[in-house]
Amino acid sequence: MRIVCIGGGPAGLYFALLMKKQQPLHHITVVERNRPFDTFGWGVVFSDATLESMRQWDLQTAASIEDAFNHWDDIELVFKGRKIRTTGHGFVGIGRKNMLNILQERCLELGVEFVFERDVLDDGEFRDADLIIASDGVNSRLRLKYADEFKPDMQMRPNRYIWLGTDKRFDAFTFDFRPTEHGWFQAHIYRFDATTSTFIVETTDEVFRAHGLDKMDQDQSIAFCEKLFAETLDGHSLMTNARHLRGSAWLNFGRLICEKWSHFNGTNHVVLMGDSAHTAHFAIGSGTKLAIDDAIELTRQFDIVGHDAKKIPSVLDAYEEIRRVDVARIQNAARNAMEWFEVVGTRYADQLEPEQFMYSMLTRSQRISHENLRLRDKDWLEGYERWFAVRAGVDPGPNGSVPPPMFTPFTISGLTLKNRIVVSPMAMYSATDGLPDDFHLVHLGARAMGGAALVFPEMTCVSPDARITPGCLGLWNDEQAQAFRRLVDFVHRETPARIGIQIGHAGRKGATKVAWEGIDQPVEDGGWPLISASALPYLKHSDVPRAMTRDDMDRVLADFVAATKRAADIGFDILELHAAHGYLLSSFLSPLTNLREDEYGGSHENRARFPLEVFRAVRAVWPHDRPISVRLSTHDWFEGGNMPEDAAIFARMFKEAGADLIDCSSGQVVKEEKPVYGRLFQTPFSDKIRNEIQVPTIAVGAISEADHANSIIAAGRADLCAVARPHLADPSFVMHEAAKIGYAEQSWPKQYHSARAQYVNNLARGASPAPAPAGKA
Repeated sequence: MRIVCIGGGPAGLYFALLMKKQQPLHHITVVERNRPFDTFGWGVVFSDATLESMRQWDLQTAASIEDAFNHWDDIELVFKGRKIRTTGHGFVGIGRKNMLNILQERCLELGVEFVFERDVLDDGEFRDADLIIASDGVNSRLRLKYADEFKPDMQMRPNRYIWLGTDKRFDAFTFDFRPTEHGWFQAHIYRFDATTSTFIVETTDEVFRAHGLDKMDQDQSIAFCEKLFAETLDGHSLMTNARHLRGSAWLNFGRLICEKWSHFNGTNHVVLMGDSAHTAHFAIGSGTKLAIDDAIELTRQFDIVGHDAKKIPSVLDAYEEIRRVDVARIQNAARNAMEWFEVVGTRYADQLEPEQFMYSMLTRSQRISHENLRLRDKDWLEGYERWFAVRAGVDPGPNGSVPPPMFTPFTISGLTLKNRIVVSPMAMYSATDGLPDDFHLVHLGARAMGGAALVFPEMTCVSPDARITPGCLGLWNDEQAQAFRRLVDFVHRETPARIGIQIGHAGRKGATKVAWEGIDQPVEDGGWPLISASALPYLKHSDVPRAMTRDDMDRVLADFVAATKRAADIGFDILELHAAHGYLLSSFLSPLTNLREDEYGGSHENRARFPLEVFRAVRAVWPHDRPISVRLSTHDWFEGGNMPEDAAIFARMFKEAGADLIDCSSGQVVKEEKPVYGRLFQTPFSDKIRNEIQVPTIAVGAISEADHANSIIAAGRADLCAVARPHLADPSFVMHEAAKIGYAEQSWPKQYHSARAQYVNNLARGASPAPAPAGKA
């Protein structure tokens, strides 16, 4: 085959050398606009794992890089007059120019041809090529030419950064945070050769402009940074290699995602690789890794499918399918890390102590978890766990042992929970006329015995027409109250858990079938009239609700108050007001479901008016020594709907009205939603509200193991973790997770003590332990 790589960065060079090594008969040309062995940039960084992959594919190149790289394990934080260091992280740093020169030399040894000082304007210059690798960077001309096919989505991020260097040698990957009168700056610093370190300075656009950096030239900007980071630079200067740039050298990062990576232009197959296909923020240093992995995977697919021009379409399809998954994973992690640095000044720097700030920074991508940190640096993590536990009120005792973060107590208002795990309200659709029965007693009783600190029945409806389905729980009469009292008394008498109640009204999502008969589908018989903020059906064939009148509001408000009084009398420990998931109160909050033109529609204040009326009325009759929570949909996942910024506005309103907790869920407001799922995908919403609004929060969504919960709680992204489906699969989820991480202090019901030892022993042997008994009620 004849292959042309346009662009001599890591992706194009590494692919060229691998393909030439695998099949020497290929005619491969790299076309580069710069001169031979002439490149720009300071150091690049990647992990030990990436280097190991390179060893497997071309040991000679990997050995040359190893001879030139700087390896370090430590990360150091400079923050609020403190220096905190942790080890075991495994990074490789090498000068960008040095690395590219190594790749160029290896390409020449293998017979790859080079054309230097040629700026390719169009792929039509290479009509005889079977395959064109568009490795021409983030500003790829070929991607631009075929934009209709590749469908690139470039999102320019708000932070400003300047990429500098210094001749001071740093022996750890250093993050230095500096406050100014206008806000925070941070520096990302790492050594990449014997004499030089990369020094990236970053801040928000607001802070950048407030300091007049938008009006400074490069020399003035460098002088500003030298003065700001003088303590860390310790007399050393900062350097730039961007003299070729006109004006300011400050940049905005562009996050690139392409819908498609390859295209047949009628003559050649063109495929994107490296930064021309995708970008990952330098906050986790994965740009070079992605480029190297792209080159490896495309080469691997040719090895599998065949080094034949006729096989190119199949190769490119397989390459894109496989790489897209890993790239999405890395980009999501990089996005999390990038967004952490974008909000560090407003969300973390002022609120968190250095110890927790360090933990939050280390876990910013959500790829590094609590137990992963233990593997990297056990001593540091155990020290942090002691710090966290003491802050939570734990006395370490003479041996200094403390529980992991998820097993520390949490006190709010007059309620103290023994740990941080909540059984989330989950619809069971098993009530008759709203009445809880033996099913609910066994269901909630088993989970209370299973180790959770707080259990919730499903959303409990405040009137018959407030139900989602005929099988939903209700609290509008004394018979229901008596049945609930039986459940509450059992939890209080037989377990150390606390029990809460979540009250709500289904609104336009009411009068539907139970889930296993057709979720969200309207009942065929026995339905009831629906009300909502506006006359919009949930599904196209759902009944159309009536837009609420003032009389409707007064009746519903009275129903909420009556249910709250009953809940208080029954003895529930905490009450949660359901204002999420498209139900009645949520329908007022979201602009997708609230089209009103009166004082209850339009602005945030107007849309929140009725939900706040209900909340204040409920707060007034709920005991003040018991906490009250509000569940919010913090992202509608649909264009024109509420975003996390809107949710933060509503959270502040509820906090000011007396809410003790915000339960941060998302979605289910409109059926057309397009949520982006992933690991702990809703945790960032809790993080934002907790640390910007400074109100305790509950995190929900894809939290399925102790490692998740420990990471969330330890980083201060939430105060409690609500676990749903894992609790359906395993009523003793908390006891089992404690055993899996070796936490021996978690109590088991005395009736089950004999099973505990066997369960722990099975874990130690690597067996798959049978579930512990669910408990009796």
